[in-house]
Amino acid sequence: MFEKARELRKEMTKAEEILWRHLKKKQLGCKFRRQHPIFEFVADFYCHRAKLVVELDGEYHKAKEQKTKDKERTKIMTGFGLKVLRFYNHQITADTANIINIIKKSAIKQKKSPL
Repeated sequence: MFEKARELRKEMTKAEEILWRHLKKKQLGCKFRRQHPIFEFVADFYCHRAKLVVELDGEYHKAKEQKTKDKERTKIMTGFGLKVLRFYNHQITADTANIINIIKKSAIKQKKSPL
């Protein structure tokens, strides 16, 4: 799993690169990791302190079969007490500031949560 994560870090999408520029170095008040193994998955971005997963989805995530897989993946992660935010790649490129704001609010809210 860790080897797969390393490979994915080398092959980031444009949307992942844009978002990473805003998440790295604790710019939102907590440390995010990119392509981080969680259970049997590799999360696009993960903040341990806030128990927050941020997933970026490409066009193939709109397919019915992939939507089912994504829903199950989210269900498993939330079952372990993680909050999962999902965005499409085009949302990142079209409305970066708003997406960053949503992530920041979620991170702050999760850090205050008693979980």
